[in-house]
Formats: sequence, structure tokens, C-alpha cells
Amino acid sequence: MSTVREAIGAARLAGLDRLDAQLLLGHVIGRDRAWLLAHDDETLPARQQAQFDALVNRRRHGEPVAYLLGEKEFHGLALQVDARVLVPRPDTEVLVDWAVELLRHDLAGIERPSVVDLGTGSGAIALAVKHDCPAATLTASDASADALAMAQANARRLGLAVEWVQGSWWSALPGRKFDLALSNPPYIAAGDAHLGALAAEPIAALTPGPSGLEALREIVAGAGTHLRPRAWLLLEHGFDQGEAVRGLLRSAGFTDVQTRQDLGGQPRCTGGRRQP
Repeated sequence: MSTVREAIGAARLAGLDRLDAQLLLGHVIGRDRAWLLAHDDETLPARQQAQFDALVNRRRHGEPVAYLLGEKEFHGLALQVDARVLVPRPDTEVLVDWAVELLRHDLAGIERPSVVDLGTGSGAIALAVKHDCPAATLTASDASADALAMAQANARRLGLAVEWVQGSWWSALPGRKFDLALSNPPYIAAGDAHLGALAAEPIAALTPGPSGLEALREIVAGAGTHLRPRAWLLLEHGFDQGEAVRGLLRSAGFTDVQTRQDLGGQPRCTGGRRQP
């Protein structure tokens, strides 16, 4: 048997960073990080030590901490996640903040604005927008039935009403029009070296093809027939894709095209407004 301090120390020697080790141990024993720090001389029962060691081993082999914990915090919401969906990233909150800003100001004159989240995954974007703007009508689509099942479970647990639709991008929404469209599509180029570190997450949610722009092009190309006049389209993209996405939007006739930075100061979200 070992103490809390010794268990975390051993996990760090195995290659985990301190925060990951603390989160995993806290999950096993049902305590928060503050308790761990204040009781680092507590002895772990053998059963909990074994559970912790198993999680440490899985983390060493690349499983995201969120999968091991079974949840991830996003925009103030606790979302259930597993290998069926991409782990929600903090940088994606920039997309949600922009959407909420538009709904509260630019689109405030619409009584029940209709919003669509394309490629919803865990439901993170749609649920965060609905939570902050309950008057908005939210629709979310995904090509994966497994992802939609996870998103629906999150919606039920959080008590948030969202319409869930299965299908790829706009093809899931024939004849539908919206006041605001959002998407965090796959945008990593197929040959990107970073994909190796993300092997535990669903590949279809990470890369759309050789250039990384394939899904973004498809979404922009189909947006004109699914957005009402003066509606907005907001897209998350790679840090080096801002110029390309701005070009796609302008070529499709969007105005007010602009890019916003993520938490690290990198270009991360680009959007524009459909011409009246």
C-alpha cells in the first residue's frame, strides 16, 4: 500500500503530469484535488491502489483523461464523454461565446432564433448555446449514431431541449433554414504528425481528408440554401487555416467576415454573414 503522495509520485515517474495524476486519483477515491493536497499522507486501500494503477497505465498508453473520468467540463457544463466522441476542447468555447454574443445582440430581434450545430459530437456546442440562450431553438446533427446517442444522453441529464438529427452536414437538414449555423468540423490534414497523439479519439472527428479543409469547404458550399438572409455561419478551424476559411466565406458571398482567436492567441474561429 502507498500514501496519496507516493501514488501521485509514482504516476509522475511513469510519465503522467501532476494534474492528470491528481484527477485520476481523485476520481478513484471520490475526492477533489484540494483534499488530496491536504491529506497526502493518507494510505490508499489496496483496491483503490489497483484501480488507480490501471487508470495510470491506460493514460500512459494515450487514452484521454476525459475518457478515463467519463466526463469533461465545457462552458460550465459537465458532459459525459467516451471514445464515441471527440473530447471537447476549451478553445471551442470561443465559438460558443461568439454565438451567444450574436444571439444576445445582432440576432436579438428574432423572437426564437433557430440555431444549428453541424457535427455535434458530444453535443457540447449545442448544449452550451441552449443553456446560455434558452429562447433559441437548437438543432444538432451528426453522421454518427453513436455520437448522437452520447449527445442525447447529455441533453437528458442536463435537462436541455435540442433536436437531434442524423446525417452528414447539410444533407441531414433538407429544406431547413436557420438564423445561425455553427460547426467544429474535422480540420486536421490526414498526414499531420499531431494525429498520432490523438489516436484514442474517433479519427472521423479529427481529419476530413488530405488538406484538412474538405469538411469546411462542404459546409460553406451548402450554407447558402440553409441560411436565412443576414444569418451567420461560424466555423472552428486549425490555427493556420484562418486565411483559407475567410477566402471560402468571401467566395460564397458572405460579408462581415472575421476571425477570432483562441485562448492561446491563435486564429481559431472564422465567421461571416449571408448577404440579404
